[in-house]
Amino acid sequence: MLVAAAVCPCPPLLVPDVAAGAAPELDAARAACTDALGVLAAARPGRLVVVGPVDGAGTETYPEGTAGSFRGFGVDLDVRLGAADVAATEPRLPYALAVAAWLLERTGWSDAPVEGLGVGESYPPEQCARTGRDIADGDERVALLVMGDASACRTLKAPGYLDERAAPFDAEVARALGAADVAALTTLDTGLAHELQASGRAPWQVLAGAAEGAGLGGSLLYEDAPYGVGYVVAAWS
Repeated sequence: MLVAAAVCPCPPLLVPDVAAGAAPELDAARAACTDALGVLAAARPGRLVVVGPVDGAGTETYPEGTAGSFRGFGVDLDVRLGAADVAATEPRLPYALAVAAWLLERTGWSDAPVEGLGVGESYPPEQCARTGRDIADGDERVALLVMGDASACRTLKAPGYLDERAAPFDAEVARALGAADVAALTTLDTGLAHELQASGRAPWQVLAGAAEGAGLGGSLLYEDAPYGVGYVVAAWS
């Protein structure tokens, strides 16, 4: 059963070494992520599943100990998902889960075993919900760390340029995540999310499926659009 969830954005710029001189611009977002992870730890889960976007239409699992790297962003920094070692020697975490691994290392996560799940950005809503239900099924106390960004179209200099639909979309996403509104997340417009380059759509819908019937309440900890991209941090417990 799902006992808690944290929702965080996943830009590599969240990692100060990657952001370099611009790192202070995301200090508030980092602090909110730390608070959200504190909610996960307080729930005392027996298992933590990190969910984040990947390319494609399917899913991919990443066992505890899977490595990731920020070398593709010009930084000699490696991370590992949780504490265990795995056979793979090459970093293979997608960037969103690498950011999650960095957040967990930063906060000293040791409260429960960790595993990763990559969800394709075109993964259908009904399959997202089913995946979430499967994660939460049973008596084990499960927590989710859900990574994903809102629209990338909030300003003229945004990666997706300015789209007038972006701000209302992000506002509804922030409201739904802050209120733990499962129904609203389940019915997000997938076509619009794709057009607005909102990488969090599928992970949020996995969360919605996992939270069905759990009776969790939500709290919005951060919402802003630095660099024209919507970043939302929320905690459910």
